[in-house]
Amino acid sequence: MEFKVEDIISKNDNFFLIAGPCVVENEEITKTIAEELKSICDNLELPFLFKASYKKANRSSLSSFTGIGNDEALEILRKVKDEFSVPIVTDIHSAEEAVWAANVADVLQIPAFLCRQTDLLLAAAKTGKCVNVKKGQFMSPEAMRFAVEKIKNSNNNNVMITERGTSFGYTDLVVDFRGIKAMKEFGCPIVLDCTHSLQQPNQTSGVTGGRPDLIEIIAKAGVAVGFDGLFMETHPDPKNALSDGANMLPLAQMKELLEKLLRIRKAII
Repeated sequence: MEFKVEDIISKNDNFFLIAGPCVVENEEITKTIAEELKSICDNLELPFLFKASYKKANRSSLSSFTGIGNDEALEILRKVKDEFSVPIVTDIHSAEEAVWAANVADVLQIPAFLCRQTDLLLAAAKTGKCVNVKKGQFMSPEAMRFAVEKIKNSNNNNVMITERGTSFGYTDLVVDFRGIKAMKEFGCPIVLDCTHSLQQPNQTSGVTGGRPDLIEIIAKAGVAVGFDGLFMETHPDPKNALSDGANMLPLAQMKELLEKLLRIRKAII
């Protein structure tokens, strides 16, 4: 059955969660994270999509981890999908990748730096899969309508936008919550990336920094202003994660945070 993002929007009054590790590191840890998140979300009656990149094409340093191999990583994602009955979200980086990633993924995610790449957006749209476009750190909320139009004009209305912060100087990001009003007018679900929004990129070390201590604050604000979904990268041991560990939420903290966020959601609807 084809995944439609509207189906989880209308399922109940809760926000939906996109969560998982930054990248597939190996089968064991990927399944461990998926199983724990699935259990938490089932108990909280929270719609859940599992996210992990099969490779990381955008890395600061040549020495940074990029993946275990595309075929192996996608096969692990297929196993997660089948074993835990969860939709899979993964990044694509070229038009060619859209076709074969769509054999596994339910949602093709367009990285923020690539959100204006017409060939990539059209290729993703033409697969018929849901397309999640991450708003570029350099883009105004209003300008994201053109990315949405590219997909919808390809006869694919199954699209969502993810806010992931705006560049603030060279090494920081901020979230402008005013942007949700403009993006809501595009007629698609809007997601807040609570972890990448707290990145501190372009560090002289060649490794992106972050402020994971602010995840709860950003997430609470996102729920309060009405984001349809939340995106959070998580790992049992962020300090030893192979990618983006500096801004991940420890997996052990996920349940408590989601419970808090659901109380806020209940209070505002």
